[in-house]
Amino acid sequence: VGKADAAVIATQNHVVVIDCGEKTDGKKVRNCLNTLGRDTVDYMILTHYDQDHIGGGAKVVNEFTVNHVIGANYTEASTEYDKLSEAMDAKGLEWELVVSSGMTFTLDDAYFEIYPCQQKSYHDGDDNNHSLVIRMTHHDEVFLFTGDAMQERLVELMGMGDCDVLKEPYHGREVANLGDFLDKVTPEYAIVSTDEENYADSTAQALTDRNIETYVTFLDGNIRCTSTGSAVSFETWMNFKEDDSSDADAEADAETSAEDTDSAA
Repeated sequence: VGKADAAVIATQNHVVVIDCGEKTDGKKVRNCLNTLGRDTVDYMILTHYDQDHIGGGAKVVNEFTVNHVIGANYTEASTEYDKLSEAMDAKGLEWELVVSSGMTFTLDDAYFEIYPCQQKSYHDGDDNNHSLVIRMTHHDEVFLFTGDAMQERLVELMGMGDCDVLKEPYHGREVANLGDFLDKVTPEYAIVSTDEENYADSTAQALTDRNIETYVTFLDGNIRCTSTGSAVSFETWMNFKEDDSSDADAEADAETSAEDTDSAA
């Protein structure tokens, strides 16, 4: 979804959604789930509450059966957070907040570990550094989703161990200790959700210097990674089918944008 985060993880029988992008990205998550033939999200994990991570969450809750909504241990004063909370209330869902002890669960043959932040406040960005970090192990393959973790948060993650696939932190922006972090977690592959303006030269160089095979949303479009448990493969420019409500969605998004503009004015 460009410079926003939205990941759909499908095991044989279960689905995890990590972040939902901007509010106009909710239909993209929906279309992906429809393409996979899934009508239930076992866990929706929202790493933190910036609009480019939770904006599409209300649509997912409204249109699918969602069993658990996992969030970081703070609240946010924003339209997107309020709309998601209202959608959850309507479905009888409650926030399940991850505190210092973390959380683990297993779906089919995938094991998930959720790591919360270790401080109440950070100098270089509280929201971003409150990002939940998710480590998924599928047999021999390890995936690491780092939300918008910045310098202080990356220090907390240096001891997480190696991974095979890294969701690059903070949309590929410059982070002073990124090189140190890459040396600690040693990914073979990286995925960067970003646009051309925010993709830092220093980040691209750090990945190149370490021979990390990198996929970038503004260059590669939708990215699909498939794990066999002993190897991974990638497809880019993946298309997900639109359903009959896509035109209505576009109109509704336009109306919402106009309302937000009027309110801001």
